[in-house]
Amino acid sequence: MIRRRMGAAGPEVSAIGLGCMGMSHAYGARDDAESTRTLHRALDLGVNHLDTADVYGDGDNERLLGPVVRQRRAEVFLATKFGNRVRPGGAADDVASRFVDTSADWTRRACDASLERLGIDTLDLFYVHRRDPDTPIEETVGAMAELVAAGKVRFLGLSEVSPETLRAAHAVHPITAVQMEYSLFSRDVEGGMLDTCRELGVALVAYSPVGRGLLTGTITSRDQLTADDWRRSAAPRFAAENLDANLALAAEARAVAEEIGCTPAQAALAWLLARGEDVLPIPGTKRVRYLEENAAAADLRLTPEQLGRLGAAVPPSAVAGERYAPQMMRMLNG
Repeated sequence: MIRRRMGAAGPEVSAIGLGCMGMSHAYGARDDAESTRTLHRALDLGVNHLDTADVYGDGDNERLLGPVVRQRRAEVFLATKFGNRVRPGGAADDVASRFVDTSADWTRRACDASLERLGIDTLDLFYVHRRDPDTPIEETVGAMAELVAAGKVRFLGLSEVSPETLRAAHAVHPITAVQMEYSLFSRDVEGGMLDTCRELGVALVAYSPVGRGLLTGTITSRDQLTADDWRRSAAPRFAAENLDANLALAAEARAVAEEIGCTPAQAALAWLLARGEDVLPIPGTKRVRYLEENAAAADLRLTPEQLGRLGAAVPPSAVAGERYAPQMMRMLNG
């Protein structure tokens, strides 16, 4: 696995990471044994950038990762996130139960709780998952900087924020990475956010880089999504009125991938890697076979013509539906 530097002054990490959310949250039934095998296989392949969050499975995802991380700590660059909280009696996968808390007090408490669940002393990268607009970003990052000084955190990150928030945060303490949704289906970061990241020397960590499965070629119908799959209720691009149009776009991308001689997911990841050395995709999976497929994309080198055809296959203006349901959309770009 090739490596890329995370930010101007950050560490070297695998060019393709592993998003771990789906192992415990959002995408149907769990399989902890297979997920654990997937984590170990990732490290065997040199995929060392593992991404989780305290809200995934209401802490269960961090607990799942903990034994693997402790066993192979020197091989792991571990990122986790905080800020999304669940009201008492609510559920982590229930959007209505969530609220955002990025106060200094919760920042400190969330870090300690993540460290305890993981069973480690230091987080490699600690992200603000979503920003509470009523809390100044300077307060939040100031508390995060204290965690760095205390040795509990190595690097700081933000997720789904505006360029203005990134600048204000970076003025308090260097920000190493910004995590944003970025794929052939979601290109909002191009322009303002990506330009700001590059100006400040901040890496762009791309989550949902295969369009929440749309770009894998494995989804052909809404009926494939189980009743407990988050995409059925909270991802408008999978709604009945939008899915057919989006599957047609995915089919165009798949046709280009077939001519290249790779899978659709590999083409989508290679397209992202070609956007710049500072773009780090973290495709999520809980299956070894998909992990291996995704990791192999790091070895693909697409021509400018192939990259152009992939981009043209999914015009941003043709994508049907928002990224999230309205309540979650209001949490973005804080």
